Amino acid sequence: MTTTHEKPAGEWKSPDTIRTDILEPMQYAYQSIRDIHIAIRQPEYTSVCPMTGLPDVGCITIDYVPDKTIIELKSLKYYLLQYRNVGIFYENIVNHILDDLVRALRPKYMTVTGEFTARGGITSTVVAEYGAGD
Repeated sequence: MTTTHEKPAGEWKSPDTIRTDILEPMQYAYQSIRDIHIAIRQPEYTSVCPMTGLPDVGCITIDYVPDKTIIELKSLKYYLLQYRNVGIFYENIVNHILDDLVRALRPKYMTVTGEFTARGGITSTVVAEYGAGD
């Protein structure tokens, strides 16, 4: 589908350009004592719609129960900032982030939720989950 607002291919980056080596797991010091639930919100998430080239804006929430490691927040911030010029659909965003974080942290449980701002009067919330019967 082509629209008059569609950008030519190549004016944004591919999701394949997202680097995961900047994610820094840290030892969870209480791993043998108790489970904890961690919720992290990035309310200023941006990427690019690959259909229109328009910016997608939303809030990414990461909820997880760590096993041996937790994520260092500065590294997560820089990881998420990479999406700013990436052309990717909502449904793929949350799955991509979930897959990368699960590989880096090996949590007991994790969900990634994307709540995206309205476009054309429609809002979208997308949730991807790991560890509940996987």
